[in-house]
Amino acid sequence: MTRLATRATSRIVPLAELHLDDAAALLAARHRAQRRVEPGLDPRYDEQAAARRELAELFGREDASGVAALRDGELEGYMLGTPLDASWGPNVWIEPAGHAATSPELVRDLYAAAAAGWVEQGRTSHYATVPATDPELVDAWFRLGFGHQHVHAIREPLDRAPVAPDGIAVRRARRDDIAMLARVDLALPEHQVRSPVFSLLPLPSYEETVAEWTDDFDDPRFATFVADRDGEVLGAAIGCPIEVSSTHRSLALPSGAGFLGFASVLPEHRGVGAGRLLGEAVLAWAGEAGHPTVVTDWRMTNLLSSRAWPRLGFRPTFYRLFRAIA
Repeated sequence: MTRLATRATSRIVPLAELHLDDAAALLAARHRAQRRVEPGLDPRYDEQAAARRELAELFGREDASGVAALRDGELEGYMLGTPLDASWGPNVWIEPAGHAATSPELVRDLYAAAAAGWVEQGRTSHYATVPATDPELVDAWFRLGFGHQHVHAIREPLDRAPVAPDGIAVRRARRDDIAMLARVDLALPEHQVRSPVFSLLPLPSYEETVAEWTDDFDDPRFATFVADRDGEVLGAAIGCPIEVSSTHRSLALPSGAGFLGFASVLPEHRGVGAGRLLGEAVLAWAGEAGHPTVVTDWRMTNLLSSRAWPRLGFRPTFYRLFRAIA
């Protein structure tokens, strides 16, 4: 094997298939430690066999690459990166299963070795999904120049109907709400293109949004709620099974969870309690539907979401961190 770097008595080498069994043992141990803090995460990854399947899937992707740290022939840690589509820029992703180590400080050495190859390939946008329950590990990534971009979070469903503020009611959406649902839908990306989020995603048109709502309105997977005051729609929220989500995957996907997939309030109606009411409506729906937990996610720079959802009791499970090499 080609020697890439030295750290004390460790050596860092290219990650190979022969390392996957021991890497899976490290990943399963990391997940067990995380579940002691957040037991709502999927227990299957406590087992080495399930962790290895996740690792093997990542390792087998096109252009996957990574490194392993060895000391006296024993695996101390690994890091594995895989690129996604070009909409993320010249990217590489370190997924939830893409890293584990015996110490947070070793993560910095692993990244240093792996990132050299990624940057040589022109992959200068680096994303890492890191357990939020390990402050020392998060700090190690911050000390690599990563910033806090996105939050995955979990909580238990409600066992009661939400208590509505005076004058506001929550109900299931109807087809005759579609025109307003489209307006509410657009209010979220319109908010996120502004400071301090600065989202670069293109805004859909009102007509496109209406058409999408019209086509998908009767999809049984989605429970859509609206906050209503005197017949006027103030905002909306959607609940669905977590398996519908593309952003929650692998170790960050609690099996059987409900998903607060969307929530938005029109700008002129923010601050009256409609957002919390809608979130609680989805939490109550999840309980009625038999979901043991509810997950959601938000951009850390979205000031409204990053304050509203923790106040509603959501606990961070994973952070998506980002570093641009420029």
